[in-house]
Amino acid sequence: MIDNKIFKNTTALYHTFGCKLNFSETSTIAQSLSEAGIRRVSTGETPDFIILNTCSVTETADRKCRQAIRSFHRRYPEAAIVVTGCYGQLKPDEVAKLDGVAIVAGQDDKGRILQFINDWTQKRENKITSVIDSREIRSFVPSCSRGERTRFFLKVQDGCDYWCTYCTIPKARGRSRSGTIEQLVTQAREAAAQGGREIVITGVNIGDFGKGRDDSFLDLIKELDRVEGIERYRISSIEPNLLTDEIIDWCAASRKFMPHFHIPLQCGSDEVLKLMRRHYDTALFAQRINHIRRVMPDAFIGVDLIVGARGETPEYFEKSKAFIESLDISRLHVFVYSERPGTRALEIGYKVPSAEQQRRTHLMLAISERKLADFSRRFIGTVRPVLLEHAHDGHPMSGFTDNYLRVHVDAPASLDNHIVDVRLDRLSDDGEFIHASLID
Repeated sequence: MIDNKIFKNTTALYHTFGCKLNFSETSTIAQSLSEAGIRRVSTGETPDFIILNTCSVTETADRKCRQAIRSFHRRYPEAAIVVTGCYGQLKPDEVAKLDGVAIVAGQDDKGRILQFINDWTQKRENKITSVIDSREIRSFVPSCSRGERTRFFLKVQDGCDYWCTYCTIPKARGRSRSGTIEQLVTQAREAAAQGGREIVITGVNIGDFGKGRDDSFLDLIKELDRVEGIERYRISSIEPNLLTDEIIDWCAASRKFMPHFHIPLQCGSDEVLKLMRRHYDTALFAQRINHIRRVMPDAFIGVDLIVGARGETPEYFEKSKAFIESLDISRLHVFVYSERPGTRALEIGYKVPSAEQQRRTHLMLAISERKLADFSRRFIGTVRPVLLEHAHDGHPMSGFTDNYLRVHVDAPASLDNHIVDVRLDRLSDDGEFIHASLID
């Protein structure tokens, strides 16, 4: 039982690594702690608790999490550190041994962090570690939370059943499971009641929504589209084999679902895709891109890419590079392949040297920069709707167009969280954003 009296004047600091799903869940954790009286630490204060929601997608992610834990402990030696997320799930014993860590909560126990803090506060003797085997994770922990700016992030699905050879996510997140349409529509309505204008639909493998039931991802987005008050939806990363033509066509006809897709490719070589045990080939991927361009010509299309994976020989890399060059996409999100213990990718013989991984990464990033600049220039001089976000000190307001172009615009603070029409004037020197002006 939670004793709110013990939390008087208690403060917490939150730090999140990794994906949008993690940020959404951190916000939900913060909300539950706030309702119990644990307030977010202010600038200059020393926190009583530090909540770290961790990532473990690469060895680099693990290292950054360890460094953060050690850094926070050095800075706030009296604070109790609570670790949750993928790193905590995969390596709980390693995490628990780190100085300053008081609580390690696995993926199935993110919703119980307040209870763990309550129990630890009353005794302050032993560390609490609560992590179950990922194969036993069955619960779906809801999360619909406002991000740091204007958008809400709605978690609709968790876990993954795909077991790609390079990936640890099924071990870290468990099997695929999802909320109900009724539950998620209710959360979207609550977001609208809180002033939300845009919702990003998140999950681990969101196209798998409804697996084991009679409903589907298409059924979900049709119901969300009916929620009054929400003016924009964006679909976060969705697998190409699950992004059907029917979903694309429906989004093209919808007023609320934005012309914006994020689709993982991982490699443009069919041979490497087979080694990765992906669920599609380059022909299907190209068909999806071409179909989007036919029905949504202005759509922003972001693509995930892993560079230097096991089995990616020089010949296969050149195939991948040529395929990506041929795609009418807007941007690449490039990741360097990282060896993960326990993955089947380690059984693949050919290993790309680190220096070659870096060389390939620079080549792909250059392609990405060029494609983003080319895509952005298409819209210079046009007028598009932008959801404005509050300005930081000394900076203009910013936001994203319907097709996910980041803009900076001089506008009064009263337009924060409002959708306004702007004229796209010119591309920044680095190609990262567009300078825009309000339409009178």
